[in-house]
Amino acid sequence: MSGFGGGATAGGGNGGGAPGAGRGRPPRPRPLHRYGQNHLVDANILRAIVAQADVHADDVVLEVGAADGLLTRPLLERALLVHAFEIDQRFVPGLEALATRHTNLCVHFGDALKVDLSQLRPPPTALVANLAYNIAIPLIMTSIVKLPSVRRWSVMVQKELGDRLFAAPSTKAYAAVSVLTQVACRLQDSRMVPPSAFRPRPRVDSCFITFRRWEAGECDAAVTAAEYRALDRLVRRAFGQRRKVLTNSLGGFLPSTPVPARERVCAALEALGLSVAARPEELSPAQWVEFARRLGVLRRDQAEHGGEV
Repeated sequence: MSGFGGGATAGGGNGGGAPGAGRGRPPRPRPLHRYGQNHLVDANILRAIVAQADVHADDVVLEVGAADGLLTRPLLERALLVHAFEIDQRFVPGLEALATRHTNLCVHFGDALKVDLSQLRPPPTALVANLAYNIAIPLIMTSIVKLPSVRRWSVMVQKELGDRLFAAPSTKAYAAVSVLTQVACRLQDSRMVPPSAFRPRPRVDSCFITFRRWEAGECDAAVTAAEYRALDRLVRRAFGQRRKVLTNSLGGFLPSTPVPARERVCAALEALGLSVAARPEELSPAQWVEFARRLGVLRRDQAEHGGEV
């Protein structure tokens, strides 16, 4: 995975030249494959993505993969506070030194996926990070549900994942993560980042994508956190067997009632104006929410507990 971070994500960069060179900083540690580290070496792209992240003076930023602080430094100049996570212990001394110079930096050493991010104080309002492919989806999904304070995401990901997050229904890229992201968020901007911007060069293109949480009343498919978790299970079950029609893939998943599951799925699809032979990729995010309601997967008690996702 390409990018500018470190830890559970990609390694840091310095804006050009040899890794670690310039401005008197010590040489950067060699990228480690197990962390998916590729150093960003294009200063123009760094400036562009910092501008796209649009961090404000009242923002509390969550950065996953701070590495040697390439991105952390401009974030500190703009944000109220930065919670920076790093798993690679080789970057500990540099980040600790940076924290002594910036009182608005709080460094957390460890895996961001193994801690309760909801306990961060003050709670983050924006997530700005470079995400390795193997943690991108779980971190985005976790932050959507468990960090309601986060209103904006600006993340470097593989282009393939960037395409999936906001793919349209009935396309090859449309997947469970597309539904679950779009129910909660709207796309704001996306910038392609070529392999030449990194050292070592990754074998894939990257993109820096920015999306925002829907505001109250903006989205017809608004759900509570409890409903979102139930929808997550339904959508993942269906897309896990995406070649099957929904009447066949959901039969054993739905709770038992006097009406057979197949009949309930057929009735729900027909009520939405869809074929009883519909497959999961044919339903839009809003249709998935309505489909789940008609199946009874989203219940009144879930709607009454917790605010909107």
